[in-house]
Amino acid sequence: MRASLEVADVFRAAGPTYRAAHAGHLSLHQLKIMSAIEHCRTAALGGHVEACTDCGHWRIAYNSCRNRHCPRCQGAAARSWLEAREADLLPVGYFHVVFTLPAEVAAIAFHNKALVYDLLFKTAADTMLTIAADPRHLGARIGITAVLHTWGSALTHHPHIHMIVPGGGISRDGTRWISARPAFLLPVRVLGALFRRLFLTRLRALHDRRQLAFFGSMTHLADRRAFLRHLSPARQTRWVRSAQPPLPRPDAVPAYLSRYTHRVAISNGRLLRFDEDGVTFRHKDYRKSGAGRQQVMTLAADEFIRRFLLHALPRGFHRIRHYGLLASARRKDHLERARRLLDVAPSPTEEPTDEPQPQPTCPCCGGTMIIIEVFERRYQPRAPPPTALPSGRHAP
Repeated sequence: MRASLEVADVFRAAGPTYRAAHAGHLSLHQLKIMSAIEHCRTAALGGHVEACTDCGHWRIAYNSCRNRHCPRCQGAAARSWLEAREADLLPVGYFHVVFTLPAEVAAIAFHNKALVYDLLFKTAADTMLTIAADPRHLGARIGITAVLHTWGSALTHHPHIHMIVPGGGISRDGTRWISARPAFLLPVRVLGALFRRLFLTRLRALHDRRQLAFFGSMTHLADRRAFLRHLSPARQTRWVRSAQPPLPRPDAVPAYLSRYTHRVAISNGRLLRFDEDGVTFRHKDYRKSGAGRQQVMTLAADEFIRRFLLHALPRGFHRIRHYGLLASARRKDHLERARRLLDVAPSPTEEPTDEPQPQPTCPCCGGTMIIIEVFERRYQPRAPPPTALPSGRHAP
């Protein structure tokens, strides 16, 4: 069901003015994102007409844009992704670990998204795998599903990594499964110290190779001494925000994962109003606790669009990645071994079937809806739709 207010409504109403005001300052990638969201599920993308074989009720369904920044398209994408990943779940507790970047580094990341976001992924994964393999901690090889988010609740630029990690791993000799303690995976302080050291070392290496770009008020950071002074406060802050206790049941993991894997900067459900004052939406103030954490914010439409576009990912950038036991190259072999060591049944393999896919049902009588017309982009369906239905009934 369509939300009463959507990001697309804001883009359609205020987008033309925003594009005109910022002509020459928006990338082609950002313009394509705006266009995709504005045209999602409209006649501009084409669609089809469905009719009920029993009562003749008909409806128009427009095509989705399938852009990964579109709030309307991510629900279906998340469901498909999770169905494909259900076979990877192990009967153990799953931990949630968050790696975040301090403000000094986030400012550099904003102008170097592909490089710094990739560095964030790789360094966070290396940190987890290194500490987990240490015999003083877990002494095992673990699996990791990592998801990049670049926003705070108020649409500010706040890059961080969410990691979902099984509570245990395979021993170095591959002969046994080593379980984590019931409510403890790895020490947060140790993770934070190693992550901070590795990340800053690698970031300095990128700077030394002159791979980082600096613009506007940050141009002076091209000088190495200014760059190091800028990073100095980051050495005193926490870089691993939390390592939460495991979920109570493994079957709760897919629903939990869906909150993170395909989330966009703001969902349509958080929008409250769009009027002459701007866009009003709900957000969380994480500095507060209890009921005071839930806040309401109003931004001018121009500022709302600007903040939304801050989180446009580089073209081709993978925001969901897997490491360790879950790395794609040998994931199947690692999971089969883990199930043997845990003494659980192997994951069932799905055999291809020729069974027809279920047809959508009629909202009026529960009958079967079939496609009676397909129309191309920028065209409207004929009105009324074709009247001849398989049942001999006629569309209204």
